[in-house]
Amino acid sequence: MPRRTPSAAELHRRAVATYVAAGGEESVQRVITAVQSLTKKLDQWYARQLADLDVTAGEWAVVTSLAKAAEALTPSQLADLTNVAPSSMTHRLDKLADRGLIERTPDAENRTRTYISLTHEGWELFSLAIRGSDVVETDVLQDLGDDERGELARLLEVVIARLDDIDA
Repeated sequence: MPRRTPSAAELHRRAVATYVAAGGEESVQRVITAVQSLTKKLDQWYARQLADLDVTAGEWAVVTSLAKAAEALTPSQLADLTNVAPSSMTHRLDKLADRGLIERTPDAENRTRTYISLTHEGWELFSLAIRGSDVVETDVLQDLGDDERGELARLLEVVIARLDDIDA
């Protein structure tokens, strides 16, 4: 008889019990383990989505950084934002430019500086990916009402704000 695959809820309960048995505080482990499980599952889905869009994770990091930026960015700024070496960034930018997803604009005041921005096609790719992921993310949160989603978002934002204090 084939073994039944444990549900996500069962795996979560087992993981929490293991961490608590090792000395972790239960309420903390419930939250952290849930966030890790959610992140892992969504990352698997996002990886498939990027493959379908023929974009690497590194290229996607550039596209999202540019989409979120209020202005064009330099290659050095993009390398810092995506945690890669400048030489790796040059390779990524070349591939994105070849696909027409970004454009390079020389700085009129400093001939050694180039600014990078998304093209219309780059923004369209970003929008397509976001609309696709929104469908999955909405499904993940479907059992929560609007008020519950708002409260969950508020609570996670409190936790995120605390991350800056931990790094200091």
